[in-house]
Amino acid sequence: QVQFMESGGGLVQPGGSLRLSCAASGISFRRVPMAWYRQAPGKEREWIAYITVGGSTNSADSVKGRFTISRDTAKNTVFLQMNSLKAEDTAAYYCNEYGGSWSWGQGTQVTVSS
Repeated sequence: QVQFMESGGGLVQPGGSLRLSCAASGISFRRVPMAWYRQAPGKEREWIAYITVGGSTNSADSVKGRFTISRDTAKNTVFLQMNSLKAEDTAAYYCNEYGGSWSWGQGTQVTVSS
């Protein structure tokens, strides 16, 4: 059974930083591309960054230059470093295989507010 556990969210002021973590079980990051998604209240879940099996990364225009995805394959953990946070980044953040193939975890809430 594939499970994801996201952590690291919280309340941060605009311009601040957070680092999210996602630990996975039942799936190997050496075999599948992984991604971060987010869902703001009243909006659909959206993809924001992915990392391929080979380690290449890409991110959505809305976060490009501010968010960085990385991973530790030995620990089967994927990270999202978020800098220069804005109010519009407020959302619940989730990880999943790129394409969202598996059931979603509980996510971690990020709130950007002064």
